[in-house]
Amino acid sequence: MTSNLDPDARSSYRLITLAARLVQRRQDDALAHLGLTRAAVIALEGLAAGPLNQEQLAEAIRVQSQTLGRVLTRLEASGHLTRTRHAADRRQLKVELTEAGHAALQAAREAEINAYPDDPGIAWKVLREELAKFVKALPAGHDPEVVPFVAPEHRSVRRQHTGHSGRSGGRRGMDQHPDWDQDSQS
Repeated sequence: MTSNLDPDARSSYRLITLAARLVQRRQDDALAHLGLTRAAVIALEGLAAGPLNQEQLAEAIRVQSQTLGRVLTRLEASGHLTRTRHAADRRQLKVELTEAGHAALQAAREAEINAYPDDPGIAWKVLREELAKFVKALPAGHDPEVVPFVAPEHRSVRRQHTGHSGRSGGRRGMDQHPDWDQDSQS
């Protein structure tokens, strides 16, 4: 089988990972004065359209409910959201942004925008489209955060040698991502 892998893929992959780290640092710096983390902002974003129960929110933002609970506890303590018993099912908690939560989310969005590079030469739409193609091209069952550089025709061979052939499909949620660790350490 002939590989259709672009010869520049390795250097492009390295640039993507470097850019991700730099963006994350800039976001952390931009959010610090607000007392928010990226994980908190992701949770607030998940509630922007309206209240959800914790399981729905966890599913919407692709994290485990238990991990999300720690983030929600911090956001609730800071007055950014409320958790109340659901009227129809008392076992469920309705999670909802407060006015302070909406304001924090808006401030976080502005802070993150201000953290973006101010370079008119960056073709943001093209970058977004290319990154979307990259994410969609990731093979199912692989962690989108840790993609080994392996030519397409060798992926199945690598899986057999590393013992990952029996691994369950799906993508690892952010609950195993460093963004979530910082919220769960409090």
